[in-house]
Amino acid sequence: MRRRTIMRRREVGERRSGGPWAAAQEKLELAREMRASPTSTERQLWEALRRSALGFKFRRQHVIAGYVVDFYCPACRLAIEVDGPSHDVRTELDERRDAHLTRLGVTVLRFSDARVNADRSRVLREIRQRCLAADPR
Repeated sequence: MRRRTIMRRREVGERRSGGPWAAAQEKLELAREMRASPTSTERQLWEALRRSALGFKFRRQHVIAGYVVDFYCPACRLAIEVDGPSHDVRTELDERRDAHLTRLGVTVLRFSDARVNADRSRVLREIRQRCLAADPR
């Protein structure tokens, strides 16, 4: 079933060129590349989030409204961003991005690399608390 869906997407992608479809395909490809080469901090956090370890299913490098978020929980509509040094110079861009996602009903949690590395258990508790507060179950 999944193979057919992928094949259909490829066929449709070959027929359409340019426009929003091409931009969306580029974002999906970027997310795929980012999943293949995560930072060490992202890798460590993913090990703690994967397989519903917190009781919630997370996706990594997920595309939402043209943005690639590091981790996303669809049930809680929670996006988690792990910010390395490159984010120090792009705070305005990150703020616009977060505001856009918030307007779409997605809560964005940002953690610095240093914080995740220094106190991962506290970061995970905060993520779990946000999920429990947002979960409609």
